[in-house]
Amino acid sequence: MTSFPKRGADDRLLSPENSLITFIDYQSTQINSIGSMKHADLVHNAVLVAKIANQYKVPIVLSTVNVHTGRNQDTISPLKKAIGDVPSYDRTSINAWEDKDYNDAIKATKRKKIIMLGLWTEACLTFPTIDALAEGYDVYPVVDAVGGTSPLSHETALRRVEQAGAHLITIPQLICEYQRDWNRSDTVPGFVQDLFEDGAFTPLQ
Repeated sequence: MTSFPKRGADDRLLSPENSLITFIDYQSTQINSIGSMKHADLVHNAVLVAKIANQYKVPIVLSTVNVHTGRNQDTISPLKKAIGDVPSYDRTSINAWEDKDYNDAIKATKRKKIIMLGLWTEACLTFPTIDALAEGYDVYPVVDAVGGTSPLSHETALRRVEQAGAHLITIPQLICEYQRDWNRSDTVPGFVQDLFEDGAFTPLQ
């Protein structure tokens, strides 16, 4: 049982060293308008992705829309608490990629693989995904932690970004891709706990 050494930043798969995670518009107005999944499940799954990011020390770029204008509230508190102390880039643009501060924050990480979470799927996820792809980034929408105004809107948006070249991913796949090897013992306890929280593992004893 001899594993190869850990791959470097040029790993073709997602790794904690070559990716970043971005959360876009996880605010009460957006969450309350989601019609493609239960709101409680959406919040739980987004919080779980934030925990995974911190467990594996992956940079997080957080953004909101219309907080400073007074039209919207900040990132929901459970997610903001899970993310921790990172800057939040408020925008007026629906497309986060068209906001200079957000765009600069993504590019400052020097990482080309973007794990993307945004509400709604049909707008705030789709638009920056297509723009980032056009600029040479690999984009991975986390399909079980995003939502649209209806099941049809959500599924149609996912088809659009996939046709544009995005790589759809689920939370269990993300966790396994980051962990990759059971001999990386420092992160195994969190890895197992994440899979229980996701429901991929079921306690049977």
